[in-house]
Amino acid sequence: MLDFPRWKVASIWLTIAVLCALAIPSLIPQRITDQWGINLPRINLGLDLAGGSYLLLEADVNDVASNRLEAMREQVQTEMRRQDPRIEIGDISTRGGRLSFLLRDPSQVDAARERLLAITGGGVGMTGQREWDIQVVDTSRLVLTPTQVGLNQAVDTAMGDATEVVRRRIDELGTREPTIIRQGSNRIVVQVPGLQNPQALKDLLGKTAKLEFKLVDETATPQQLASKQAPAGSQILAYPTNPSGIPLIAVKRSAIISGDQLSDARMEFSQQTNEPQVAITFDSQGGRKFARVTQENVNKPFAIILDNQVISAPNINEPITGGRAQISGSFTTESANALAIALRSGKLPVALKVVEESTVGPDLGEESIRAGILASAVAVALVVAFMLVTYGRFGVYANLAVVINVFVIVGVLALIGGTLTLPGIAGFVLTIGTAVDANVLINERIREERHRGRSVVQAVELGYSEASRTIFEANMTHAISGIIMFLLGSGPVKGFAVVLLIGIATSVFTAVLFTRMLTAGWLRRTKPKTINI
Repeated sequence: MLDFPRWKVASIWLTIAVLCALAIPSLIPQRITDQWGINLPRINLGLDLAGGSYLLLEADVNDVASNRLEAMREQVQTEMRRQDPRIEIGDISTRGGRLSFLLRDPSQVDAARERLLAITGGGVGMTGQREWDIQVVDTSRLVLTPTQVGLNQAVDTAMGDATEVVRRRIDELGTREPTIIRQGSNRIVVQVPGLQNPQALKDLLGKTAKLEFKLVDETATPQQLASKQAPAGSQILAYPTNPSGIPLIAVKRSAIISGDQLSDARMEFSQQTNEPQVAITFDSQGGRKFARVTQENVNKPFAIILDNQVISAPNINEPITGGRAQISGSFTTESANALAIALRSGKLPVALKVVEESTVGPDLGEESIRAGILASAVAVALVVAFMLVTYGRFGVYANLAVVINVFVIVGVLALIGGTLTLPGIAGFVLTIGTAVDANVLINERIREERHRGRSVVQAVELGYSEASRTIFEANMTHAISGIIMFLLGSGPVKGFAVVLLIGIATSVFTAVLFTRMLTAGWLRRTKPKTINI
């Protein structure tokens, strides 16, 4: 009990000093710490304390289905002509949510079916059901129908990818500690502390950022454009800035290159006009493909398409090599930067729309902080008074442990970059109240041992050693509850769990190890014959 070597004493005090020092920046207004010129770790405040924006995004399941159908159409066309022997097919129809095409040679129906089986995937999960049903109609027409199981899997995959894209886009904005979680099968919750104007965020997240380069179909007549009846193998897209005055244009269905082959996108200013534009850089494969296609189509126009709308349709005057290109248009600095972020973070695999939004003002957050500080101060004062009156000197040690525990919790939260929310403050106050539980158990056990006639040293020794098992078991049950809340909860529940788990660990450290060190030092120095406890 009395054996506390100097290295252990030094390590305990060093740990406490470091964590308390880490807590100081979080207790000082940020405007003051920013003047120091040092990037110090501090606690981030959640949406309910710092104010900010809340968005609930919902995915368009029909958009997933149509994108999946279009991707399968391109894959079928490629697969039928890629392998030997080549299978000639007629125009592919995607009407009615099904993909169908006619074979020019009915004798190839079995070969075509085998190729379709290879590209439509195997069984989904444990069900064994296929993603697509394949039927042969009238001996020469093949029909692919998406199954519900396959669609559900596609939606789940798209939502997982969309969540990561949203996370990357918000991180590019430089916001701190956003909360981005999936809710249900087709929704994403976004909480961004400190952002009071959600419009820029909505505009950024609303972009699917599907970038494509396609050749313009110059055979389309004005009558076809007006009736939106594209020639075979082409499609009609919106072109609001069309110099011809017709806000539509016909482009080939097959893309020259897509945004998937981008390696970077940056906002810059044009050297000729000094207007904002977006400079894009292709990866090695995309750069080679873009150079080859532009070389083969000199003096032909191509369309730059973003989210199925043509931004511009410049002429290919010469081969574009080097893997770089510029997207220009009626951009402002903000819109060009937003487009660059959207392209750089990757395209959204599914369109997202805002179904719910709210803004928490900083005044409400400041009021919550004041209430939390008041509650914490009252809790500390009452605990300190109770322990001092009940246990005397041992109460002083316990009170010192409580105060240090407050600073240590703040220091640990700052060290891990944790976010403090209103439920987190509740967990903080709860931790203060339970921080002295260990000392109550220890002190009551010391009191019992003294009543049994033990000496002071023996009573203190047994008090700490015997109470430790009870303390460990009690805190393990709390820790298990906190871990379950952390793993299964989200948002405020997870914030509460984080503070609770940190508080459990720090309270055991301060209430058991720290107070034991103080008690051992006092016993060695004074060697008392009796104690008042």
